[in-house]
Amino acid sequence: MPRVLIVDDSPTETYKFKETLEKHGFEIITADNGADGVAVARQEQPDLVLMDVVMPGLNGFQATRQLSKGDDTKHIPVIIVTTKDQETDKVWGRRQGATDYLTKPVDEAVLLDTINRAMSGN
Repeated sequence: MPRVLIVDDSPTETYKFKETLEKHGFEIITADNGADGVAVARQEQPDLVLMDVVMPGLNGFQATRQLSKGDDTKHIPVIIVTTKDQETDKVWGRRQGATDYLTKPVDEAVLLDTINRAMSGN
């Protein structure tokens, strides 16, 4: 069962992603800020990370950069999922090492397709 780490400071968003992914056979791990997300990813080694951007402390761009540069986590695909929809945000997210970038609200089929593509390395 693929394991996905959801890093989001919104309990509502976390719940929505968790419900959607669990019904499609994913095991879910959560963290509610960037620093905890990095720590949990290092400890748990999930198959993929869904990363919000706007969070207190370490934001999603910073956390993504840490994960993509870390020797123990650089193999884990990170998909940024945020309300920040400017083209500059998308470019910056990819520069930090994100595999993909989705804007909330995310269509369930698009989310699943993006996750499956990221985990298959495409």
